[in-house]
Amino acid sequence: MMHTRQEQMEAFGRLLDILDELRVKCPWDKKQTNESLRLNTIEEVYELCDALMKNDQNNICKELGDVLLHVVFYAKIGSETDSFDIKDVCDKLCDKLVFRHPHVFGEVKADTAEKVSENWEQIKLKEKDGNKSVLSGVPDALPSLIKSYRIQDKARNVGFDWEEREQVWTKVKEEISEFESEVTNMDKDKAEAEFGDVLFSLINAARLYKINPDNALERTNQKFIRRFNFLEEHTIKQGKKLQEMTLEEMDAIWNEAKAKGL
Repeated sequence: MMHTRQEQMEAFGRLLDILDELRVKCPWDKKQTNESLRLNTIEEVYELCDALMKNDQNNICKELGDVLLHVVFYAKIGSETDSFDIKDVCDKLCDKLVFRHPHVFGEVKADTAEKVSENWEQIKLKEKDGNKSVLSGVPDALPSLIKSYRIQDKARNVGFDWEEREQVWTKVKEEISEFESEVTNMDKDKAEAEFGDVLFSLINAARLYKINPDNALERTNQKFIRRFNFLEEHTIKQGKKLQEMTLEEMDAIWNEAKAKGL
């Protein structure tokens, strides 16, 4: 059941009231700081990502609540030093959304998602306290795979991209060849650098073909886990240990898992 805007605002106000009370009366909540909450925030965001990947609506709702709690908590901590409060957070977000959507709130014409993306980076560079360069908005702490995608996507928004997406495959093959050469030369440092280039080029290919590389890799991770768990469970039922099996025996069970659609 969808709720009215009034009901939504009342629920948000209740959250603020509860956190105010916890901050005063709960020993654990009273002692929290930005630094003490930071790692928990990261964990909560990953739990939300997991629920999103599984399209688990109940858990998406739950994990969104956990993330929202952290947003409100940081705002509460900010208010205690007169730095900012939740209103300032909302106002800054609203102002940014309006500024970055001149095709909605202004006179700019952009009737496709692609056209909006073309304007996006230039708009951000014009913001007060905004990004000083195209790539400065990419957080250093992002996981490397996601960071590569964001770097490439931001470069694309200012025209630095392949003219035709098929051209990327020449680059992928070139990077694989260079990696193979360094592996053959037994130069570990150069091989590692070239392997990074291989990954970067493959992420570029994924972006060009509108595939989310992080989602794709996580799907493969989950598939491997399912099949390996099947292998392990099958082995236990036979009274064996994986260490005692030959690779051929394990492959046979692995292929059985594949046949079952795992």
